[in-house]
Amino acid sequence: MTTKRLRIVLFVCSTRPGALGSAVGAWLADTLAPGAEALGADLVPVALGDLGLPFLDEEAEPSSGVHHHEHTRRWSRIVDGADGFVFVTPEYNYGMPATLKNALDFLGPEWAWKPAGFVSYGHTSAGTRAVQHAKQVVTTLRLVPLGATVAIRIADALRDDRLAPSVRHADAAEGMLAELVRLARALAPMRERGHPGTGAGPLPGSYTRRLHPDDAPEVTVLQRCCWTDEALANDTLAIPALRESPDEVRQWLTSWHTTGLRRDGRLLGMVRTRRVGADLHIGRLAVVPDLRGLGVGRWLLRRAETAAGGGHRRVLLSTGAASHRNLALYRRQGYVPLPGPHDDGVVSLAKDVVPA
Repeated sequence: MTTKRLRIVLFVCSTRPGALGSAVGAWLADTLAPGAEALGADLVPVALGDLGLPFLDEEAEPSSGVHHHEHTRRWSRIVDGADGFVFVTPEYNYGMPATLKNALDFLGPEWAWKPAGFVSYGHTSAGTRAVQHAKQVVTTLRLVPLGATVAIRIADALRDDRLAPSVRHADAAEGMLAELVRLARALAPMRERGHPGTGAGPLPGSYTRRLHPDDAPEVTVLQRCCWTDEALANDTLAIPALRESPDEVRQWLTSWHTTGLRRDGRLLGMVRTRRVGADLHIGRLAVVPDLRGLGVGRWLLRRAETAAGGGHRRVLLSTGAASHRNLALYRRQGYVPLPGPHDDGVVSLAKDVVPA
């Protein structure tokens, strides 16, 4: 599973002037800050009143993802960039504020497969009826509501007209955040599959997407499990893929176009490409050991060749001189070893590109 930091939006829903929501939101952000840092999450407070959202005024269906107004596009970017939400909401007449319902209705795909926690406040029911109302709506948008909630009864939380929730409220908030972070990471594969730039993979349920510097820890693990056999076959540990630190992997992920193959959050394989003059360089072709022999490596190699587009005259790659399985694969795909000594134990191969 990816180890990138999560972006959690703390969404203050009340827009009524002088409402208690801003104070509840500030208390929540302060309370959760230490735990969020330990859990690898960034908290982003957003006040609904600051967004300037009118009553829903988009002509296209929200599910289309087509937004004509700038206020909708701005709201879409905030929601799409989040990994999860905490809605800080009052209860109005046994339900959530109409402004919250309107904000939810503006968007569609941006909400999908993200956890939603609730901090409610009110009088008799501490806002819990607003939460029950909101849960019916958010599940339709494929948000995933948490079981853990925080309910603040206003009369019990005010001290000399100052908001001061009790220790049990703080404990409940920290438990809610821990559950939200676990669920956000578990749902990450579902969110990824719906994003632009993902493609179908060669195995049922698998998909591809470009790997980024945030993926460096996973790539490091993949390299070390995949290149162990190379080290044994070539009787050497002087293989960069075995020795690189996550920081070194992060550096080359910024300069190479690297495609990762995933399924259920697991990184199954990868391949990287880079254009140098008239040559396309392919490297770090890797498939997890338990999936070898299923054609995944061949599929990744062909994808690297075609995804690079045109404009190059030949494709170059290399492997260990004793890596007979790799050499056989590359020869079957039309690669020919380049002449020259192989004192470093590495064989370079090339394939000429036939103009279309």
